Parts: sequence; C-alpha cells; structure tokens
Amino acid sequence: MKKKKYQPTTKDWLKGIVAVAALIAFLIWIRSWWGVIVIPFVFDAYVTHLIPWTWWKDVENPIVRTIMSWVDAIVFALVAVYFVNIYFFQNYTIPSSSLEKSLLVGDYLYVSKMSYGPRIPQTPLHMPLCQHTLPWGGKSYIEKPQWEYKRVTPKPVKLNDIVVFNYPAGDTIASNPAYQTDYYTLCYGIGKQLYQQEAGFLPKMDTLSALVRRNLYQKYYMMGRRYIELSPMEFGKIDYRPVDRRENYVKRCVGLPGQTLQIKDRTIYLDGVENPDAKNVQYNYRVELLTSYLPDDFVRELGISNEDLESLYHSGIIPLTREAKEKLEARADLVARISLYENDDTENLYPLNGHTGWTCDNYGPIWIPKKGESIQLTLENLPIYERPIRVYEGNQLEVTADGRILINGEQTDTYTFRMDYYWMQGDNRHNSADSRYWGFVPEDHIVGKPIIIWLSTDKDRGWLNGHIRWKRLFRWVDNI
Repeated sequence: MKKKKYQPTTKDWLKGIVAVAALIAFLIWIRSWWGVIVIPFVFDAYVTHLIPWTWWKDVENPIVRTIMSWVDAIVFALVAVYFVNIYFFQNYTIPSSSLEKSLLVGDYLYVSKMSYGPRIPQTPLHMPLCQHTLPWGGKSYIEKPQWEYKRVTPKPVKLNDIVVFNYPAGDTIASNPAYQTDYYTLCYGIGKQLYQQEAGFLPKMDTLSALVRRNLYQKYYMMGRRYIELSPMEFGKIDYRPVDRRENYVKRCVGLPGQTLQIKDRTIYLDGVENPDAKNVQYNYRVELLTSYLPDDFVRELGISNEDLESLYHSGIIPLTREAKEKLEARADLVARISLYENDDTENLYPLNGHTGWTCDNYGPIWIPKKGESIQLTLENLPIYERPIRVYEGNQLEVTADGRILINGEQTDTYTFRMDYYWMQGDNRHNSADSRYWGFVPEDHIVGKPIIIWLSTDKDRGWLNGHIRWKRLFRWVDNI
C-alpha cells in the first residue's frame, strides 16, 4: 500500500521558516555560503518530509524503535555540541601547574570563543569533545578537507589576558604519548648526544659564524630526527597534526604584536617599559628547613601541592608567590633561610636552532611579529623568525651555501608578516613550558578566553577533606 503524502500543518510551516531563517542568519554571521546546500534538507525535515528522517518510529519492532530513538538523541546532541564548542564556548580543564597560583590544576573553565571571535574549523570532520585522540585510541579527526584560517568578527587579544590556544610546536609529534610534548626539542637533544658520541666533543657556538652554526644545528636536528624515525618501538611513528587539532594550552599573554619584549632579572619589559607581574606569579626558591616536614595546616594555608612539597623535601627547591614567601620567612621556627633560585640554563630555549645565550630569567630583546609589518632578515636573527615564515605562513625558506636567504626561490633580506603573533608565559615562571621554549603563538592558533571557573578539584585531597575547592567556584578569571 502506497504511503500517503505528508500534509504539513501551519505549525510545521512556522517551524520550517524559523529554522531556515536561523540557518541563513548563522551563515551570514560566519560569512560562509557552503551551508546553503543544507537549506533544502532543513526545510524537508520540518515541512515536506520527502526524506523519511524518522522512519524508525513506524517500525513494529520495539527494540529497533528504542535503539534508534537513542541513536537519534545522541546524534542530535553531538551535532549541537559540535556547533556550540566551535562557535560559542567549550569546557577546559587545567592539566598542569604552569599558571599556578592564578589557575590551579583541577580548575574547570568556561572558555569563550566569542571573546576573540569564533574560528571557523580548519579540520571540519572531527569528533566532538575529542581534541585529537579518541578515548579508545586512534585519531578523532579526518585530515581532509583542510579549510583556510578564518575568524568570525575577530577581536584582538589584550595584554595580560589568560588565553587558551593550540600548542604551536605540536604540528609534528612522536606518536608515543610519553614523547608527544615537544618533538623538536627531542630531535635537537638526541642529535647533540649522537654528534658528541661520534665527534667526542660539541663545538663552542661562540666561536662559529652564523652560517656554520646554522648548518651545525641542522645536522643536530637531522641526526635526531633520523634516530627517532628508526626507533618506532620507543617513540612511535612521526605524525602531523593540523592547527586546530593540536593540544590546547593556556598561558598569559605578556607580549603583543609589534612589541619588543625583554626579560631582565625575571621582570618583563615591553618596548622598554616594565609589564608588572600578575598578583600570583611564582618563582623557584631554595628553602632550608629547620624541621623535617612542614605542618599540614600550614601547607594548606600556603596552597602548596603534594608535587611541590615533594620537590622541597628532595631538592630544597619550591615555587612560591611573594605572599607565600613572606609567610614562610615569618616562620623562624620552621625556616632557616630562603633564597631565590637563579635559572641560568641556556639549553632548550627558543630558538632551538640559534645561539643567543639567553636564559628564562634574562631573555631577549625579541621583536614580536605584527601583521603587515616587515623585518630585516640576517643570518643572526633568522632562527627567531624562520618558523613563523616557513611553518606558520607556509613559505619555502632556505639558506644557500654562501649564506644567501631565499624565500619561495627569491633572494631577499626582508619579510612582511601576514599574521599577528603573541608571546605567552605561565605565571609559574620557573616551571612553565611557554614562549621562551617554543616561541611565538600565531593568531590562527588562538582558541578562546577563559571566563569563569565553574568547578575546582584538588587531587591531593579526599572528598571529605577539601577535594572540592568551594571558594574557587564561579570565580571570574579576569579577577585572578
């Protein structure tokens, strides 16, 4: 028997008109007309019903109806979450201590995509709620198609904003989770070790010309990369992640496009003017105790985590805010002496393929690229700007045997940037992998701005012993 043609009601027409109007308004907002092809399907779902969208409701088997009703609800929920997460907001959990004591491990954040303008997905085919890996393993996205970077109603990041962004150095990874943090540092580190084993020494960079240094760093990198490629059982295979599927990081923006940043004795200067530290910035201190352990109530008062406490007991070094340092110094019954830990390590800082002599406490000066502005390129500063030019902006860059710089096959000594870049650092200054280690954050990596802490849990405490940090609930991030 032929099924009777569906006759839409006035209510159906109203729903269909509202749905189509909402879709058109959305497409105008994001300035994308590919979605126009969806309009006939939306209209059919509400009005004409030519496609049997709810065929399962007419099936006699109750098990099929039940299963399909759940599938229908789950698919709708996933589609809704997909669009909400992309264009409006998403949840984010603080995974590390790099922003303590401003944001704590276990803080759950509402991250607004509207603050800097929603980013059109560059990898549109991905599973909602999964950044790059499915819960049971495997990629949570399909590489193609890749859409060009575009942001809806873009707004600039403001100085000292706390920002969520995609990890810039996460474009290439060793797929073993134990080695996914920084592939490039791994390559250079392994390459240096192999070179030293073969040559019996490491050349002193101060004695080499810029061109010779560049060639040597390239050799380190290639030796390390080759070793990783030949050791898949240890490192896994080398893989690539598109921009919007790279790991999410959260740091504080301490440098804006076009500014010259310099760190002198831990103080940040922008264009020669001091940018004062945030209230809860921490530095490492050497603490000499008069006792074996600190009282638990005092530890809780200072907000010291078990991880930091273990560091204190084993190495005598602990990160402290100014307030926590003053409280410790006031306890003459517990503390003999507190002194600042001077971090003079010059290894593994950005640029990895350049010799600067900078440390994380004394860094720069370094100019932060700005869209539309040009820089004079030399072999000395090329390591700093090579990654933005070659990787983030997609140019071919090479240096000839006689030291000439070629961009897209043409010799040049200048470059005009096509994007804005930012300088991000953690408030836990001696315990944060940030721009000092992997460089600039391009504008197309910006995800959003944390607005509010809606939940905060302390992994060091039990449920009946302060596991939920009630005082942090519903705190505005801007006020931290």
